[in-house]
Amino acid sequence: MEDILEAALDHALSLGAEYAEARYQRDRSWEYILKNGTPEVSSRTLRAGVSIRVTVKGHMAFVAANDDDPIDLAERAVRLAELSQRIPATVSRDDSAVSRAKDIVTAQIPITDLDREEVDSMLSEAEAAASDAVLRTDTKLVGSFMALSFMETEKVILNSDGGLLISSVPRAAFNAFLTVVNPNKGAIQRHISRGATAGWEAVLGWDVPTVLASEVETLGKILTEARSFKGATTDIVLGPEIIGLVAHESAGHPSEADRLLGREAAQAGETFRSEKGVPERIGKEILNVIDDPTLNGSFGYYRYDDECVRARPRNLICKGIFDELLHDRSSAAAMGLRSNGSSRSRFFCHEPIIRMSNTFVSPGDHSFEELIEDIKDGIYMRNFMEWNIDDRRYNQRYVGLECYKIRNGELEDMISSPTLEMSTSALWSAIDALGSDLQFSSALCGKGDPMQGVPVWTGGPHVRLRSVPMGGKV
Repeated sequence: MEDILEAALDHALSLGAEYAEARYQRDRSWEYILKNGTPEVSSRTLRAGVSIRVTVKGHMAFVAANDDDPIDLAERAVRLAELSQRIPATVSRDDSAVSRAKDIVTAQIPITDLDREEVDSMLSEAEAAASDAVLRTDTKLVGSFMALSFMETEKVILNSDGGLLISSVPRAAFNAFLTVVNPNKGAIQRHISRGATAGWEAVLGWDVPTVLASEVETLGKILTEARSFKGATTDIVLGPEIIGLVAHESAGHPSEADRLLGREAAQAGETFRSEKGVPERIGKEILNVIDDPTLNGSFGYYRYDDECVRARPRNLICKGIFDELLHDRSSAAAMGLRSNGSSRSRFFCHEPIIRMSNTFVSPGDHSFEELIEDIKDGIYMRNFMEWNIDDRRYNQRYVGLECYKIRNGELEDMISSPTLEMSTSALWSAIDALGSDLQFSSALCGKGDPMQGVPVWTGGPHVRLRSVPMGGKV
């Protein structure tokens, strides 16, 4: 593909483009589904095609197709850029160094080596384990949906600044939705997500049957044993699943430079960060939030972005102060900076835009016991059942799922649905201690128009917040 893409670039430049990039991308995916113990139709999907992006007199155009000659695509892109000259807005790119590199990740157990019966056996074992576990509580498992997915993404990217990237990345993902019911207490649901850059070996490491059995049994206990919580101002400890989501939503999304510059305003929203993205204090010095695509084995892994810029960790919050924004070459040029390798696309038909990768709160040095030992009357929220946040990423709400009362430094009874609702600045500034553990959850982060869901990790340690107003219900 290199010769074909290079010919398309040369043709775009000959037609007047001052910059051009061409990408061939092939995505293969396999999905296996078990619904209420019954195998659903599994799928194998192939998406492959070429995209061209050009700049002509400061105006950008992007085109993609899976059945057109790349030379014809280049002509179409240039024509579109010329037609957009009537629009006053222009784009530029920074002078970041672009790489000529390969990034080939090989799974220890590739999906192509798997026997379908082995996959079905694992999913059936997980279903049986969950069904057996719920019998230990006075509840019933009325709904289970499990999806095991494997993805392989191959890219060849060239640009007229000399960049060349050849990459191949395998990913594995598992998602489960579990619904448990008690006739007198109602229903409760849990979503479990795992993801990694790996093959079948990652799934074996997740020990899905054991995880599902534990989660279903816990759901039963929440329904039958959790006491009501009326609300109070109290100290709380948040689990990694919650603080990871907070890091993603309240540090990652607000730090996307295209939000600040207005491009994402009508699509994924705006940002509460200042107009120029200047550093501003948001928490205590112990607080650091990082977005790092270079974590080996992570769901959001990449070594070079889709503009051939070498990726690196980005310090979104450094010692309690909002620091870096996430930049591609266009946003960096608009702000007089350099790209930090944040340009990503999901499929060949999607334009590369500014995205997160693996966003997490850096751990501290406290054990879990140390986090709760001096809390006289507080709450431990291990995970959540629902959440929401405004489009500027400033006001947010998290409803706890598995939650416990903390009294005199010890975990006591389960409590039902405590609600954390506060502003981003209030939440971050209330953190006074960080656990030494670091755990990640996986997700597909949606953004753009058309929508792109890219693989990411969210994570962090257990964290302690002081004097937080918590809502509840009778």
